Amino acid sequence: MGPGPSDIHPRVLQAMAAPTIGHLDPAFIRIMDEIKTLLQSLFQTKNDITFPVSGTGSAGMEACMVNVVEPGDRVVICRNGVFGARMADIAQRLGAELVEVVVPFGEAFDLGMIEEAIGGKPTKLVGVVHAETSTGVCQALPEIAALAHRVDALLLADCVTSLGGMPVNLDAWGVDLAYSGTQKCLSCPPGLAPVSFSPRAVQALKDRKTKVVSWYLDLTMLLNYWGGERAYHHTAPINMLYGLREALLVVLEEGLEAVYARHRRNHEALVAGIEAMGLRMLVEPQLRLPQLNTIVIPDGVDDGAVRRALLQDYNIEIGGGLGALKGKVWRVGLMGHASRRENVVTFLAALESILSGQKASIQRGKALEAAAAV
Repeated sequence: MGPGPSDIHPRVLQAMAAPTIGHLDPAFIRIMDEIKTLLQSLFQTKNDITFPVSGTGSAGMEACMVNVVEPGDRVVICRNGVFGARMADIAQRLGAELVEVVVPFGEAFDLGMIEEAIGGKPTKLVGVVHAETSTGVCQALPEIAALAHRVDALLLADCVTSLGGMPVNLDAWGVDLAYSGTQKCLSCPPGLAPVSFSPRAVQALKDRKTKVVSWYLDLTMLLNYWGGERAYHHTAPINMLYGLREALLVVLEEGLEAVYARHRRNHEALVAGIEAMGLRMLVEPQLRLPQLNTIVIPDGVDDGAVRRALLQDYNIEIGGGLGALKGKVWRVGLMGHASRRENVVTFLAALESILSGQKASIQRGKALEAAAAV
């Protein structure tokens, strides 16, 4: 129940145990085609360039940026957590002219700040985290896409924690580049990064004046394998792709709306229990992610001791704060297969017991009743 990796669905583990075949085997090529179609359904896009990069979500981030950003390009990055900062770092490494929009951890962006940063100037890319894993904040994207498109910039969205847990509608929202990871709401082991490039993003790649600086992540070569030629580029992680295919099938068999409703309902039950205990959430209700919950640690409570007790005594793993939030919050994941009623109930009971043992000032005996009401 941490910020990822989440529990792996049993069907995914079973699929990954299938015999390994060659990465150019006709049967495997059919699996690749099916994965692309399934990912398009989850991303809600018709983008032909939608496939999983071999690597974790950070590889997806880098793949999106190295393929469209060149030295001297003006890039606006919205930073309200750890992963926005990583986007900015990559932009600097690529020699871009970096403009940052920064708000405190736990807050969302004001559109006026982004509009001011873009400033009507020629801009190659605007980057924003849709679901900030370090803080639990959800950032609306359509309005930012409109601002980016006014100056013909591409909108890049980090969907690592959102894909499979809440609506992600690339085409309707105007997102040009998106990346995700397998280890969050897809309940698949870490190791693949689904990405999607709009026609505008593909055109930016074609219009490059310089060679893509990464050989491994160069889309012009990757597409020779994932596209028509099926030309060898690197040995694909065969069994991970088996797992991703099964994970996508699990989500779509349940149905996207049902999946989103399950995540929302379990989130609301968890929050009700936390607040009934007398604790508070970091993020304002309208900005909260249903799959990643940030709980403010009460004064006088030993962060590390609580997390150790959860793990050792109850077999529950949660995450601590990152960056500016280190030691200040707990990050509790309700992602994919881990977003289950029994997990919410067990966690609330365990947390209340541990905090009582630390003599924390909490309301006892009310959390489970509040969660059950939801």
